[in-house]
Amino acid sequence: MARVVNIHPDSPQPRLLVQAAEFIRNGAIVAVPTDSSYALACHLGDKEAMDRIRLIRQMDERHHLTLMVRDLSEIATYARVDNAQYRLLKATTPGCYVFILEGSKELPRRVLHPKRKTIGLRVPAHPVALALLEELNEPLLTTTLQLPGDDAPLTEGWEIQDRLDEQLELILDSGPCGIEPTTVVDLTGPSPELIRAGRGPLAPFGLD
Repeated sequence: MARVVNIHPDSPQPRLLVQAAEFIRNGAIVAVPTDSSYALACHLGDKEAMDRIRLIRQMDERHHLTLMVRDLSEIATYARVDNAQYRLLKATTPGCYVFILEGSKELPRRVLHPKRKTIGLRVPAHPVALALLEELNEPLLTTTLQLPGDDAPLTEGWEIQDRLDEQLELILDSGPCGIEPTTVVDLTGPSPELIRAGRGPLAPFGLD
C-alpha cells in the first residue's frame, strides 16, 4: 500500500524530504510532482525498481527513461555534451524539457537505449522535485506518470493512490501540477529533433 504524504508545493517540509529520500534509497517507487506532471521515480542504481516502473508503464527497453538532475553541471556528468548542446541546455534549464543525449560512462548500461546508448535528461523547475534531488544528493530515474491507455498523466494524489496503491511505496502529494508532459528534444544529431511536443516552448530550438 502506498503511503501518501501531503507536501507543500513551494516550501516542502525538510523532514518529509528526508523520509522520501530514505524510501528511495531502500528501493521504493515514488510519485513525484514536477513542473509538467507527476513522475514515477526510483533510485538510479536500483534495477528492480526500474523494472517495476517499466512494468507499470508497459515500456520496453527501447523507451527512454529520464534521468532527473539538479542542474546543468550534473547533466554534463551523465551525458556527453558539446559546446552547441551546452548552450541550448543553459538557455532552457530548468524547465519542462527532456533532452535525449549520449550517455556517459557514469551511467549503468541498463538505463541506456540498448542500441543508441542514449538517455533522457532533465532539470525540473518544481520546488519539491528539486528539493528531493538536493536531499538525495544524486539523480533520480524517472518517467511520466501516464498509465497505458490513458490520454493524460495522473495529476491528483488520490487518483494516483486509487490506480497504483499496490505498485508504489510513496506518493508526494503537492496538489495538481499539470497534465501536459515535457517537450522531448533529441540533441544527438546535427540539429535538434522534436520527439514530443509538450509544455516546453519550441522556439529556443528553432522548431516552432
